[in-house]
Amino acid sequence: MPQFARLVSSRLRSRFGLRLALLGGLATLAACAATPPPPPPPPAATGSGAAPLMDWRGVITSGDRDRYRRVDAAWTLALQQARRQPGSGDLSGLGDLIQPKAARPGVAPAPGDYRCRTVKLGSQGGEDGLGYVVYGWFACRIEQTPRGLKFSKLTGSQRPSGLLFPENDRHMVMLGSMALAQEPAANSYGRNAERDLVAILERIGEARWRLVVPWPQNESNLDLIELVPGRAPA
Repeated sequence: MPQFARLVSSRLRSRFGLRLALLGGLATLAACAATPPPPPPPPAATGSGAAPLMDWRGVITSGDRDRYRRVDAAWTLALQQARRQPGSGDLSGLGDLIQPKAARPGVAPAPGDYRCRTVKLGSQGGEDGLGYVVYGWFACRIEQTPRGLKFSKLTGSQRPSGLLFPENDRHMVMLGSMALAQEPAANSYGRNAERDLVAILERIGEARWRLVVPWPQNESNLDLIELVPGRAPA
Protein backbone atom coordinates (compact mmCIF):
# COMPACT_ATOMS: atom_id res chain seq x y z
CA MET A 1 0.00 0.00 0.00
CA PRO A 2 2.73 2.53 0.82
CA GLN A 3 4.34 1.71 -2.52
CA PHE A 4 1.05 2.36 -4.34
CA ALA A 5 0.63 5.71 -2.51
CA ARG A 6 4.13 6.73 -3.49
CA LEU A 7 3.41 5.88 -7.15
CA VAL A 8 0.19 7.94 -7.15
CA SER A 9 1.92 10.87 -5.48
CA SER A 10 4.74 10.75 -8.02
CA ARG A 11 2.32 10.80 -10.95
CA LEU A 12 0.37 13.71 -9.46
CA ARG A 13 3.57 15.71 -9.00
CA SER A 14 4.58 14.96 -12.59
CA ARG A 15 1.21 16.12 -13.96
CA PHE A 16 1.27 19.25 -11.77
CA GLY A 17 4.79 20.10 -12.97
CA LEU A 18 3.78 19.62 -16.61
CA ARG A 19 0.76 21.91 -16.09
CA LEU A 20 3.00 24.59 -14.53
CA ALA A 21 5.42 24.34 -17.44
CA LEU A 22 2.60 24.72 -19.95
CA LEU A 23 1.21 27.74 -18.11
CA GLY A 24 4.67 29.32 -17.96
CA GLY A 25 5.17 28.80 -21.70
CA LEU A 26 1.80 30.40 -22.47
CA ALA A 27 2.68 33.40 -20.27
CA THR A 28 5.99 33.79 -22.08
CA LEU A 29 4.29 33.70 -25.47
CA ALA A 30 1.76 36.32 -24.35
CA ALA A 31 4.51 38.60 -23.10
CA CYS A 32 6.37 38.29 -26.39
CA ALA A 33 3.23 39.12 -28.35
CA ALA A 34 2.65 42.24 -26.23
CA THR A 35 6.22 43.51 -26.62
CA PRO A 36 6.68 45.56 -29.85
CA PRO A 37 9.54 44.59 -32.14
CA PRO A 38 12.75 46.66 -31.92
CA PRO A 39 12.95 49.71 -34.24
CA PRO A 40 14.69 49.22 -37.58
CA PRO A 41 18.33 50.33 -37.81
CA PRO A 42 18.97 53.84 -39.19
CA PRO A 43 19.41 54.03 -42.97
CA ALA A 44 22.96 53.73 -44.18
CA ALA A 45 24.64 56.70 -45.83
CA THR A 46 24.27 56.63 -49.59
CA GLY A 47 27.20 56.71 -51.95
CA SER A 48 30.74 55.51 -51.52
CA GLY A 49 32.24 57.08 -48.42
CA ALA A 50 29.24 59.41 -47.98
CA ALA A 51 28.92 61.11 -44.60
CA PRO A 52 25.73 62.48 -43.04
CA LEU A 53 25.22 66.19 -43.69
CA MET A 54 25.95 68.56 -40.83
CA ASP A 55 23.32 70.86 -39.40
CA TRP A 56 24.32 74.43 -40.23
CA ARG A 57 23.15 75.56 -36.79
CA GLY A 58 26.09 73.75 -35.26
CA VAL A 59 28.56 75.44 -37.63
CA ILE A 60 27.40 79.05 -37.99
CA THR A 61 29.27 81.76 -36.08
CA SER A 62 27.47 84.09 -33.69
CA GLY A 63 27.97 87.05 -36.03
CA ASP A 64 26.46 85.26 -39.01
CA ARG A 65 23.64 83.88 -36.86
CA ASP A 66 22.70 87.48 -36.06
CA ARG A 67 22.82 88.44 -39.77
CA TYR A 68 20.64 85.47 -40.66
CA ARG A 69 18.04 86.33 -38.02
CA ARG A 70 17.83 89.93 -39.29
CA VAL A 71 17.41 89.11 -42.99
CA ASP A 72 13.94 90.71 -43.14
CA ALA A 73 15.34 93.97 -41.76
CA ALA A 74 18.10 93.85 -44.39
CA TRP A 75 15.51 93.49 -47.17
CA THR A 76 13.45 96.40 -45.84
CA LEU A 77 16.31 98.86 -45.43
CA ALA A 78 18.09 97.87 -48.65
CA LEU A 79 14.97 98.21 -50.81
CA GLN A 80 14.09 101.55 -49.25
CA GLN A 81 17.54 102.89 -50.08
CA ALA A 82 17.52 101.38 -53.56
CA ARG A 83 14.22 103.07 -54.42
CA ARG A 84 15.07 106.55 -53.17
CA GLN A 85 18.80 106.85 -53.95
CA PRO A 86 20.51 106.89 -57.34
CA GLY A 87 22.18 103.70 -58.50
CA SER A 88 24.01 101.95 -61.29
CA GLY A 89 22.29 99.60 -63.75
CA ASP A 90 18.70 98.63 -64.52
CA LEU A 91 16.84 97.92 -61.29
CA SER A 92 13.39 97.85 -62.91
CA GLY A 93 14.16 94.84 -65.11
CA LEU A 94 15.12 92.44 -62.31
CA GLY A 95 11.60 91.16 -61.61
CA ASP A 96 11.34 88.53 -58.88
CA LEU A 97 15.04 88.80 -58.10
CA ILE A 98 14.32 91.79 -55.83
CA GLN A 99 10.99 90.55 -54.44
CA PRO A 100 11.50 89.34 -50.84
CA LYS A 101 8.75 86.67 -50.96
CA ALA A 102 9.53 85.19 -54.39
CA ALA A 103 10.84 81.78 -53.19
CA ARG A 104 9.34 78.69 -54.87
CA PRO A 105 9.39 74.99 -53.93
CA GLY A 106 12.12 72.70 -55.22
CA VAL A 107 15.09 74.79 -54.17
CA ALA A 108 17.99 72.34 -54.68
CA PRO A 109 19.88 73.18 -57.91
CA ALA A 110 21.49 70.57 -60.13
CA PRO A 111 25.30 70.45 -60.15
CA GLY A 112 26.85 72.15 -63.16
CA ASP A 113 28.00 75.45 -64.64
CA TYR A 114 25.96 78.59 -64.06
CA ARG A 115 25.96 82.23 -65.10
CA CYS A 116 25.69 84.53 -62.12
CA ARG A 117 25.48 88.25 -61.45
CA THR A 118 25.52 90.25 -58.24
CA VAL A 119 23.04 92.97 -57.37
CA LYS A 120 23.93 95.15 -54.39
CA LEU A 121 21.04 96.88 -52.64
CA GLY A 122 21.33 99.70 -50.13
CA SER A 123 24.39 101.50 -48.86
CA GLN A 124 26.30 101.16 -45.61
CA GLY A 125 27.21 104.82 -46.13
CA GLY A 126 23.58 105.85 -45.73
CA GLU A 127 22.29 108.61 -48.02
CA ASP A 128 25.77 109.31 -49.41
CA GLY A 129 26.21 105.97 -51.20
CA LEU A 130 24.64 104.38 -54.25
CA GLY A 131 21.24 102.88 -53.61
CA TYR A 132 21.95 99.89 -55.85
CA VAL A 133 24.50 98.44 -58.27
CA VAL A 134 23.66 95.81 -60.92
CA TYR A 135 26.77 93.99 -62.14
CA GLY A 136 27.32 91.95 -65.29
CA TRP A 137 27.46 88.18 -65.67
CA PHE A 138 30.27 86.00 -64.33
CA ALA A 139 31.00 82.27 -64.10
CA CYS A 140 29.72 80.23 -61.17
CA ARG A 141 29.45 76.54 -60.37
CA ILE A 142 27.38 74.18 -58.26
CA GLU A 143 29.20 70.94 -57.45
CA GLN A 144 28.43 67.82 -55.43
CA THR A 145 31.02 67.17 -52.71
CA PRO A 146 31.21 64.51 -49.97
CA ARG A 147 29.92 67.19 -47.57
CA GLY A 148 27.00 68.27 -49.79
CA LEU A 149 26.36 70.83 -52.53
CA LYS A 150 28.89 73.64 -52.88
CA PHE A 151 28.52 77.00 -54.61
CA SER A 152 31.52 78.85 -56.07
CA LYS A 153 31.78 82.11 -57.97
CA LEU A 154 34.73 81.52 -60.29
CA THR A 155 35.42 84.92 -61.84
CA GLY A 156 35.26 88.55 -60.79
CA SER A 157 36.95 90.58 -58.08
CA GLN A 158 34.63 89.28 -55.32
CA ARG A 159 34.29 85.49 -55.33
CA PRO A 160 32.19 83.94 -52.56
CA SER A 161 31.98 80.18 -52.12
CA GLY A 162 30.50 77.87 -49.53
CA LEU A 163 28.52 74.76 -48.64
CA LEU A 164 24.74 74.66 -49.11
CA PHE A 165 22.86 73.13 -46.17
CA PRO A 166 19.31 71.81 -46.69
CA GLU A 167 16.71 73.62 -44.57
CA ASN A 168 13.33 73.06 -46.26
CA ASP A 169 11.77 72.80 -49.73
CA ARG A 170 12.17 76.55 -50.40
CA HIS A 171 15.30 77.36 -48.51
CA MET A 172 18.96 76.29 -48.25
CA VAL A 173 21.55 77.99 -46.05
CA MET A 174 25.05 78.69 -47.37
CA LEU A 175 27.97 79.20 -45.01
CA GLY A 176 30.99 80.42 -46.91
CA SER A 177 33.74 82.93 -47.25
CA MET A 178 34.89 85.60 -49.70
CA ALA A 179 38.00 85.72 -51.87
CA LEU A 180 39.02 89.13 -53.20
CA ALA A 181 41.07 90.25 -56.22
CA GLN A 182 43.85 87.75 -56.98
CA GLU A 183 43.47 85.67 -53.83
CA PRO A 184 43.01 81.89 -54.18
CA ALA A 185 39.51 80.49 -53.91
CA ALA A 186 37.98 80.72 -50.45
CA ASN A 187 37.66 77.23 -48.99
CA SER A 188 37.09 77.77 -45.28
CA TYR A 189 34.42 79.07 -42.95
CA GLY A 190 34.84 80.31 -39.40
CA ARG A 191 38.54 81.12 -39.68
CA ASN A 192 38.33 84.78 -40.68
CA ALA A 193 35.31 86.70 -39.42
CA GLU A 194 35.97 89.51 -41.91
CA ARG A 195 35.52 87.11 -44.84
CA ASP A 196 32.77 84.85 -43.49
CA LEU A 197 29.28 85.12 -44.93
CA VAL A 198 25.86 83.55 -44.57
CA ALA A 199 23.45 83.36 -47.50
CA ILE A 200 20.01 81.93 -48.25
CA LEU A 201 19.51 80.05 -51.52
CA GLU A 202 16.04 80.27 -53.09
CA ARG A 203 14.52 79.24 -56.41
CA ILE A 204 12.69 82.17 -58.00
CA GLY A 205 11.86 80.82 -61.49
CA GLU A 206 11.73 77.76 -63.71
CA ALA A 207 15.53 77.72 -63.94
CA ARG A 208 16.50 80.72 -61.85
CA TRP A 209 17.92 80.95 -58.33
CA ARG A 210 19.25 83.62 -56.02
CA LEU A 211 21.58 83.74 -53.05
CA VAL A 212 20.43 86.34 -50.53
CA VAL A 213 23.35 87.71 -48.48
CA PRO A 214 22.09 89.85 -45.56
CA TRP A 215 24.36 92.54 -44.10
CA PRO A 216 27.50 91.83 -46.15
CA GLN A 217 30.85 92.90 -44.75
CA ASN A 218 31.25 95.87 -47.10
CA GLU A 219 29.38 98.40 -49.26
CA SER A 220 25.71 97.28 -49.36
CA ASN A 221 23.09 96.14 -46.86
CA LEU A 222 21.88 93.22 -48.98
CA ASP A 223 23.58 91.34 -51.81
CA LEU A 224 21.69 89.18 -54.30
CA ILE A 225 23.53 86.68 -56.50
CA GLU A 226 21.35 85.53 -59.40
CA LEU A 227 22.07 82.11 -60.92
CA VAL A 228 20.87 80.63 -64.22
CA PRO A 229 22.23 77.46 -65.87
CA GLY A 230 24.90 77.87 -68.54
CA ARG A 231 28.36 79.26 -69.03
CA ALA A 232 29.06 82.96 -68.66
CA PRO A 233 30.23 84.70 -71.82
CA ALA A 234 34.01 84.88 -72.14
